[in-house]
Amino acid sequence: MLEAGVPSPVVPHGADQTLFVVIDRRGKADDIRIERSDLEATIGELVAGCFNDPIKVISFNTREHWSKDISKDVAGEIRARCDIEGIRLPDYLSEFVESHS
Repeated sequence: MLEAGVPSPVVPHGADQTLFVVIDRRGKADDIRIERSDLEATIGELVAGCFNDPIKVISFNTREHWSKDISKDVAGEIRARCDIEGIRLPDYLSEFVESHS
């Protein structure tokens, strides 16, 4: 399981990077979890259950100074992958997918 506040070995160095951050509900407060420079890895970790109760996915670019809530796009991708593979949406992702669909 990933730990909040632990630096990721894949956090990119350099000025022009798009990063992805999962906001995960843990206990009474929301935690910002590990940053990823790869959307595919972020989706893979969500599907693999690396987050307790994800509530939002944000992308941002360090050079262009923009950020975007991509939760709807990620939820759609997760649902599509489950449909294609013929598997049931995991319980730990059902609230996330339903709230962003």
